[in-house]
Amino acid sequence: MPVLYVARSARLARWASDVGFGKHVYKVGVCDDDPKALAAAGWAGETDWKIVGSEPVEGLSESDVIERLGRRQKPIDPKIYPKLKGATGVFRVAAEHVENHIIVGRALAGDSDRIDMKLKPADFALYLIHNALR
Repeated sequence: MPVLYVARSARLARWASDVGFGKHVYKVGVCDDDPKALAAAGWAGETDWKIVGSEPVEGLSESDVIERLGRRQKPIDPKIYPKLKGATGVFRVAAEHVENHIIVGRALAGDSDRIDMKLKPADFALYLIHNALR
């Protein structure tokens, strides 16, 4: 069964921050087996990728996922930035969008307590997976 995964690289996040994208940069894709093997091989010339979220999906290809996410988040074009070395599915994510997603989810669940949030990579992964499956 195909698996939708979200991966993060600290080195690529550092590069993205230096060029003005911000530090919240994630790779989203779909693979047929365990995505950890792909992460170990690396993307964009970096080998420190970690899988921060994954979910089994049925009937979705990687191009479908990238197209769906491209409507909500800004993908980084690998043709413009040679650092990516052709890696597709790399998205910059605004922390405000993730915070709003969590706040609305809490409000709809009836748990609207105002708590200070410290966003983690898993929160970004849940946000990207949710939007990819919409």
